[in-house]
Amino acid sequence: MTSKERVLKLLKGEKVVPPPIFSGMGNVVVPVLDKYGIVFSRAHRDAALMAKAAGGTYKEFCFECAVVPFDLGVEAEALGAKMNYYDDVEGLLYPTVQEKCVKVAEDVVIPADLENAGRIPVVTGAIKAMKQEFGDEVAIGAYVLGPFTLAGQVMELDELYEESFLDPEKISKILERLSDVIIRVAKIYRDAGADFITLREMGGTSDVMSPKSFRSLIKPHVMRIIAEMPRPVVLHICGDTNAIIQDMAECGADAISVDQKNKLAETRQKVGPNVVILGNFDPVKVLHKGNPADVGPAILECITNGADGIWPGCDLWPEVPAENMSAMMKAFSK
Repeated sequence: MTSKERVLKLLKGEKVVPPPIFSGMGNVVVPVLDKYGIVFSRAHRDAALMAKAAGGTYKEFCFECAVVPFDLGVEAEALGAKMNYYDDVEGLLYPTVQEKCVKVAEDVVIPADLENAGRIPVVTGAIKAMKQEFGDEVAIGAYVLGPFTLAGQVMELDELYEESFLDPEKISKILERLSDVIIRVAKIYRDAGADFITLREMGGTSDVMSPKSFRSLIKPHVMRIIAEMPRPVVLHICGDTNAIIQDMAECGADAISVDQKNKLAETRQKVGPNVVILGNFDPVKVLHKGNPADVGPAILECITNGADGIWPGCDLWPEVPAENMSAMMKAFSK
């Protein structure tokens, strides 16, 4: 099977041996940027560079996907938030939102031509470029933010968290409007050629929001989004999510992705044998800072603890050494 066939078979709930090693989150790495002469700050705004950087992780290391975008500001920028790309800063920094644009639900104004707003055309251009280059060889992935996470990009965080407790109805109205945006962006990416989409609801983590708040405020919107998104879809929430892992499984995604903080064996025990779990090696301690000899055993441990597919707990840390990437992809070789 091709890498695309292996990934999509897994996301249909079928067993794949050996399991694919892939991600639905950021997969750009410095060894690829350096080899291809790509300036990281430019890759967020240039479809050809974005495609080259994402596809390069597959071409150079056989990582079984090619995923765009690389940062968390695409939807926010399309809604009017101002970005900082750190063009004048040495080193590798992700773009961040510089000016927020939402205080109340009425501030969420969806552009009539959303497919041409902000950097959405850059992402769709990159998807189309990778589709043209790779065809059906490798799974092309894209991701959108979950509603609460997107709210944290367009609103001041202290206001979001405070009002989530003091005025949850107000925040729910904002999340409803943002959900409309997310669903539309996901469909735009699918129409451009994305084979699977990850919904990243990092802001809903139990590290920040209580399980009760997740269930009452966030979960209903996540369920609605997943019901209306093109399939297959992966749901990812950062942090230790075992307190809400059954809620995640109930949201209806084709697979759930868990952070390295999760006790994976406990995760599997809680959701049972039929939920597709992706996880959950540590992209920093294992892949970035670990020794090559330690990478393979960490990858195999994920399967022992219950993962169906090998997948990082979060974005690949860009400065991962090339030898560690190679060790990861050789984990199942005899």
